[in-house]
Amino acid sequence: MTQYVYGKNVVRQCLYHNKKIYEIIMTKTGADPKLRQLMNEKQVPIRIMDRKQMDALLKNSSHQGIAAKIDDYRTYDMDEILAAIPEGKLPLLIMLDGLEDPHNLGAILRTADAIGADGIILGKHRSVSLTPTVAKVSTGAIETVKVGIVNNLSQTLEMLKKRGFWIVGTDAQDAMNYRDARYDVPLVLVVGSEGFGISTLVRRHCDYAISLPMRGSVTSLNASVACGILLYEIDAQRHPRK
Repeated sequence: MTQYVYGKNVVRQCLYHNKKIYEIIMTKTGADPKLRQLMNEKQVPIRIMDRKQMDALLKNSSHQGIAAKIDDYRTYDMDEILAAIPEGKLPLLIMLDGLEDPHNLGAILRTADAIGADGIILGKHRSVSLTPTVAKVSTGAIETVKVGIVNNLSQTLEMLKKRGFWIVGTDAQDAMNYRDARYDVPLVLVVGSEGFGISTLVRRHCDYAISLPMRGSVTSLNASVACGILLYEIDAQRHPRK
């Protein structure tokens, strides 16, 4: 299966990573000179359209005047993700339980790339997939962070525990302050859905839970914002300033 992904950064990353591109569609002003040069070097077929035509084809108007037709994004099984973790590196995986918003997944991919996370785990059911919107929001991180889709999140956590991982859930109940936890172990950070948090079954498999202090009137943060704060706390503890 193929799909169109859109946005200048997404197309640029596809070209940089030598991803197979069947064609690029764009408006006359959809690419800057450096991007045009890269497209010419890769000898990718180009089709010029006006913006209304692109809006209709992509069913989206936020394409920045450029899109690429590519194969669907590849996902990885857990053995592939674990085998790709460099020897000697302290592993960090992110499990997203019931996340449905593609903007949140794209933003989490971007942060995961920034801090060097080793992979993201999604459930096969009731979860967002790797869509063009996810690709655009991730600004290319969809190409660099391995994503695994599993049939059963709880069974996957049990398998990871047997391989030495600690499971840390995000929850407002019976949780410690996120700055009081220790992250110097192989770790799976579990982040729940936008409206319901992590499921009861997944919560039972967590070794402990962490929470962010909420001192104002709102009771929760956007999933990608919360995940970003936690990932950088993990990174800060693992790489303290000297």
